[in-house]
Amino acid sequence: MELQSLKNRFGIIGNSPALNHALQTAIQVAPTDLTVLINGESGVGKESFSHIIHQLSKRKHNPFIAVNCGAIPEGTIDSELFGHEKGSFTGAHEARKGYFETVNSGTIFLDEVGELPIGTQARLLRVLESQEYIRVGSSKVLKTDVRVVAATNINLLDKISAGRFREDLYYRLNTVPILVPSLRDRKEDIPTLFRRFCIDFAEKYHTDPIQLDDNAKQLLTNYTFPGNIRELKNIAEQVSVLSKNKIVSAEEFRQFIPDTRQNNLPVPMSHSDNQNFMSEREILYKMLFEMKGDLNELKKIVYTAVPGGDSMKGVSDYKVQQGFSPMQTHEMAKPIVIDTNNNVHEIQVEESLSLMEKEKEMIIKALKKHRSRRKDAARDLGISERTLYRKIKEYNIAE
Repeated sequence: MELQSLKNRFGIIGNSPALNHALQTAIQVAPTDLTVLINGESGVGKESFSHIIHQLSKRKHNPFIAVNCGAIPEGTIDSELFGHEKGSFTGAHEARKGYFETVNSGTIFLDEVGELPIGTQARLLRVLESQEYIRVGSSKVLKTDVRVVAATNINLLDKISAGRFREDLYYRLNTVPILVPSLRDRKEDIPTLFRRFCIDFAEKYHTDPIQLDDNAKQLLTNYTFPGNIRELKNIAEQVSVLSKNKIVSAEEFRQFIPDTRQNNLPVPMSHSDNQNFMSEREILYKMLFEMKGDLNELKKIVYTAVPGGDSMKGVSDYKVQQGFSPMQTHEMAKPIVIDTNNNVHEIQVEESLSLMEKEKEMIIKALKKHRSRRKDAARDLGISERTLYRKIKEYNIAE
C-alpha cells in the first residue's frame, strides 16, 4: 500500500520523515503475525498504529480489542485477560472468558504494557511463547491464536533494571519496534494538524474556522506540546470556541498556550530532604557567625588589657565567663604579640574558610570530647545521630 493512500484511509496527517518511517514499518509488519511494540510519548497516537496493523493483516475480519493495562486493578487483570472459573475468588459467581479467549484469531492491543504486574507478565510470556494460558482458578491448559500488539510510553529497559519488568517478556514483545515521534520531533506537521482540527471543530460548532497570523503560527510551532496531538487538539478546540476573532493574533493566541517557563525551574526538594538540609546548614552558619562575634569580643578584651598584664589570661577568663563549648572556642582568637612598649599587635594568619573543613573539625572535637559516644556528640553538635553517622562516613573520620 502506498504511504499517502494509507494516510488518507486512516486520517493520518503529516509528512515528517520520522512519521513516514513509523508508518512504513507498520505497513511492512502488518501482513505477518510478528509481535509489535509501539513506543512513544503519551498522546502521540499509538493506538492508531495498532488499528493500522490489524486492518492491514489477514486478521482484519476477526475481533480487535484494545486493553489499557494501567487502568485495570492488579487484583482483576489476570481474570480480565485470561478468564476465571466459578468460585475461583470472592465475587466469581460464574465462569468468565478472558480477552485472549474472546478475541481468538484476532488482535489484542495492550496499551501501557509496562504497568502489568510481574505475575501477569509471566502469564503473558507463556501466551507469546506457546499460545497457551490457564484461567484463574483452573488447571486446564487452553490454546489461543491471538496476535499481540503492545504499546508503552515509558522506557521498559529502565523498568527491567529496577526489577519491575521481565527482560524475557520485553524481547518477546519487542520483535518489531515502532517509534511514533512526538510533536517536538515533527514540528513541520504542527500547522497542518492544527488547521485540520480547526476545520473539524468549525463544522462541529457550525461556525467559520479560525486562522492564525504569522506571529501566532510561530508561537504554535515553537511550543513544546508535552501532551502531543491530544494537547494540540484541545488547544485547537479552545481557540475555535473562545477566540473573539477569526484571524487570531499572537497576543490573543498566547492565552491559549500554557506558560512553560515554570518547567525550567529547578526540581524542588521533598519536605523532609529540604528540612534536613536547612537544619544542618543553618546550624553550621549559626556556629560560624557566633565564632566571628566571639572573635571580635576577644579582640576587644586583648586590646584593652592592662599594660604589662597577662593578656592571654584575659582571653581565658572571657571564655570561662561566657561558658563556651570546645566547638565555639575553635579558632576564636588570632595570635597576638605585645611589644616592650605595651603596644598590642595582631599577627595576620590565613584562616581556612571552607565550610566542610570547619564542619569536619567540629565533629572531630565533639567526638574527642565525648570519647566517641556518637549520641552525646550529636546532641552537642545539634544534629541527629543519623546525620552524624553520615558525616563521619562522608569525611572518613577515624573514631
